[in-house]
Amino acid sequence: MTIYSLYIFDRHCTCVYYQDWHRTIRPKTAVEGGMLPAVYAPVYPSANADASYSNRNTLSASSGIVVAVNVNDDGPTTPLPAQQAYSPIAPQPPPPTSSLSFDEEAKLVYGVVLSLRNMVKKLSGKDEQFVNYQTSTYKLHLYETPSGYKFVMLSDPNADSLRFVLRQIYAGPFLEYVVRNPLVEMDSKAHGIDNDYFRVSTDRLVRGLTVFQ
Repeated sequence: MTIYSLYIFDRHCTCVYYQDWHRTIRPKTAVEGGMLPAVYAPVYPSANADASYSNRNTLSASSGIVVAVNVNDDGPTTPLPAQQAYSPIAPQPPPPTSSLSFDEEAKLVYGVVLSLRNMVKKLSGKDEQFVNYQTSTYKLHLYETPSGYKFVMLSDPNADSLRFVLRQIYAGPFLEYVVRNPLVEMDSKAHGIDNDYFRVSTDRLVRGLTVFQ
């Protein structure tokens, strides 16, 4: 069984945490203002990378060799000969990236959960709960806490119910490193809940499962 990713949404329908394991298509960087900080650093929108580089030394992305040097900011600059894009170790091609930005992806995931949950309640009554649904390529699992936080996990379609895993994440790392962490502002609407202890503990819990591959 393969576990792909984990989303956590707060009571304000906002994604406050994300983590993945066997995802082959990487999430795309979110648009500016589209997601909270402290959710998932690799997709958080940052300032223009070109503007953050110093003009004193610029590194070649392929070889790490200095290809431009400016010792005196006031004096003329002399460009160096272009370096060949060669590395003794062939770089790995970047993984494919999703066509959706992360913020749009998170909204779609929450929209599906909300729609199916409401449909189940209308068709089956208030006592019924939406816990998972399955497509030909993945299976979505849902665990909702009494405080309104929604834990959503995506896995391969052949997986059994993973609600017990989401329950373990909530009762273990979430309570220990988020709820009881004075440095984490829950329901702040300004920050997510990501922190090193919670991420490492969640990763260790998931990788330690007998069903994890």
